[in-house]
Amino acid sequence: MASFEGKSVLVLGGSRGIGAAIVRRFVQDGAAVTFTYSGSPEAAQQLAEETGATAAMTDSADRDAVIARVRDSGPIDVLVVNAGIAIFGDALEQDPDQIDRLFRINVHAPYHASVEAARQMPAGGRIIVIGSVNGDRMPVPGMAAYALSKSALQGMARGLARDFGPRGITINVVQPGPVDTDANPESGPMRDLLHGFMAIKRHGRPEEVAGMVAWLAGPEAGFVTGAMHTIDGAFGA
Repeated sequence: MASFEGKSVLVLGGSRGIGAAIVRRFVQDGAAVTFTYSGSPEAAQQLAEETGATAAMTDSADRDAVIARVRDSGPIDVLVVNAGIAIFGDALEQDPDQIDRLFRINVHAPYHASVEAARQMPAGGRIIVIGSVNGDRMPVPGMAAYALSKSALQGMARGLARDFGPRGITINVVQPGPVDTDANPESGPMRDLLHGFMAIKRHGRPEEVAGMVAWLAGPEAGFVTGAMHTIDGAFGA
């Protein structure tokens, strides 16, 4: 387990699910953590009280708000971009405004946050973006926009790895498969369908994703950048 004593961590989208597990992990490992929230103020307040982390209301669909939050956080050592949404349904019937909002949250925010963080980030900093195995594989209909957004993160990480590499700043994408959260509970109606694609017949745990994030943020991963790290029970195999 890496120690993050004296390190400053910003988690975009940290009030629930995977984001909350990431906040807890970094606090446990000694970091000073700030996390953002938008639609879950009660959960954010509870997590802040539990962990001692700082909660900051920020709408990830608002580019300028995201940039300001990262800029005002100063020279952070680790940026984790977890905020994301999914919209399901027939592509021919979906609201274009809602799809554009998905792209603002899932693609624009990670890009602008990563670039802004790198402006002040010290040498050896870490940027980790939470993607999805659906960036590699989409086995069901109705999720084209979501899959597109997660595939876009792959190109972003590969490109920014080249831009930030001379300063030793790494950028990586963590790609979870089904994870047991409020948004996709293991007890939900998709359980049997999802497990049918998997070699390990269960949902992942948020803490398992947080563990991968912590490793990528630590000293052992200093030579790992521009890469996709899938944690999915072989959903995409």
